[in-house]
Parts: sequence; structure tokens; C-alpha cells
Amino acid sequence: MAKKELGPALLELVGAVEHAIGDREAPLLVGCSGGADSLSLVAATAIVARRRGLPARAVVIDHGLQPDSAEVAAKAASRAGKLGLEADVVAVHVGTDGGPEAAARTARHEALAAVAEETGALVLLGHTLDDQAETVLLGLARGSGARSLRGMAPERDCFVRPFLGVRRKLTEAACAEAGTKYWDDPHNSDDAYARVRIRRKVLPLMEDKLGPGIAESLARTATMLRDDSELLERLSQQAVPDDQLTAELPLAALPDEPALRRRVLRRWLVERGAEQPAYRQVLAVDSLISDWHGQKWVEVPGLRVARRENRLLVLPD
Repeated sequence: MAKKELGPALLELVGAVEHAIGDREAPLLVGCSGGADSLSLVAATAIVARRRGLPARAVVIDHGLQPDSAEVAAKAASRAGKLGLEADVVAVHVGTDGGPEAAARTARHEALAAVAEETGALVLLGHTLDDQAETVLLGLARGSGARSLRGMAPERDCFVRPFLGVRRKLTEAACAEAGTKYWDDPHNSDDAYARVRIRRKVLPLMEDKLGPGIAESLARTATMLRDDSELLERLSQQAVPDDQLTAELPLAALPDEPALRRRVLRRWLVERGAEQPAYRQVLAVDSLISDWHGQKWVEVPGLRVARRENRLLVLPD
């Protein structure tokens, strides 16, 4: 498809992919669900790959969570092929850790990362500005702090998200321009999921009562919080590098600044085997330093942490 033949929506998405890739010459791998976001990403990536002479494919993950999942995956692969990228279907087993959404995401990302490791590819994901706004609201509702409020990263490890500055409506318009149908996952209409309730009820209500531009404001907030959070992470790494997170952590090594100290403590807990420690649990461990009055220990998922003189340590089972 020549550049002059591109419609305005697809042209904008092509520019987003070009910007996200930059000057890298790696193979491109598109995670494709068959929805509007991922199929429009397939279409845009096919154009970019052809212009640059880069190898590119799509991968459709079959989660096996619905009776017709294999048929849906095959149809998505077929549509990706018609848009210019040959697609492989990879079936995965979805566990239960973290709930159905988190477990499916983990299985999907592990499968895509495995393919990328074999080929050295960048994995392009179709998350949009709307997805980012929903993620920020979910984090806010859970009280998860800056780690969640900073939303999804534009780039992390092998994963790249070119559409985080793009509204969902634009991806639907691009599919129309490309002449392709897309799949509407029935889970996206199921109010049993918190994200769906935010998408269908909370964000529209906020737009109605507070005015337009709420999604853009939430996504902008995520970007600012990401910058702040990454700075604090770097400062905490400089204060106490990973190789100093010993089994018995000297209190004297910890920063006086609470924001930095708590980040160091969280890294230490994860290093010792803690299972996704929540903020309140990090605060409880921090109280062994900031509010010490002889308490025996603090329970953290997977660990029991105590203070002995001027050190923190994990007690044996």
C-alpha cells in the first residue's frame, strides 16, 4: 500500500510505529488478539516493515478460555495475513495466580517473550491511551501508589507499545480504512471485570460530569508519575545497590528519606522471596526502623521479618 493511499487514521498509526521503533533494525513481532487495536497495529507494522526491509510477523495467543478460542485465533491469524503479516497461533495454559486477567496476561507475555528471545525481535503491543487511562484508574482504586499509577511503560524489555498516545477510536477507524473486520472479545462487555466497569461506566461518567479530555489527563498523569518514580528508583539503587541487599540488612545502610528507604526495603523483600509485597506490608517492615518498640516480627506474604539490634533479617519458618 503506497503512502498516498493511506487514510488519515492509518497514516497516524504508521507514524506512531515509526516513532516507537526509532532507528532500530530488529525484527518486529506483533501480538495480535484479533481486536481493533492489534489488527490496526498489524496493518501499520506491515507498512513500516516493508518500507524499512525489516522481517515482521504476528503471533496470535490462544488462551483456551472460551469454547471457540481456537477458531477465534485462526480467524485473527487469517486477518493479520491479509493485512500483510503472516501469523503464528500459539496455544498457552493460563494459570490462576492473580486472577483470570493477570494470569492470562502472564501466560501471553511469557509466550511472546519466548518467541522474541529466539528471534531477537521487538514485540509490539496494541495498548492505547484508553487502556492507559483505565490502568491508572484501577491503580487509584486499589491504592497501589506510584508503581501502579504510572501505568504501562511505553517500552520494557522486549515489549514496545506504540499506541499509548492513541485513542481506541483511531484504531477502529484504521481498521475501517484497511477494510478489515475485527473481533470484539465478549469479556470486554462483561461487567464482572473491574476494567470493563471502568471502561463502560466510570470513564464515560467522568467525561460527562467533568468534561472531555479525562482519558488524556489520566495518561498524562501516568507519564509524569513514571518519570518521578523512575528517578526515585535510580536514587534508591545508588543509595543501596542490589549487591548490598544482604540476608541481614544493616539499618545504617538504609537512606533516611522514607520514599527511598521504602523502595530499598521492597527490593530487599522481593530478593528474599516476598510475593508482591503491598504498600502496607512495606510500611509495616519500615516501622521496624521508624517506629521500633521491641515488636517481634512483621508478616509479609512468604516471609517473616524481624529486627535484631541494628539489622533486619528474615526469620526461618
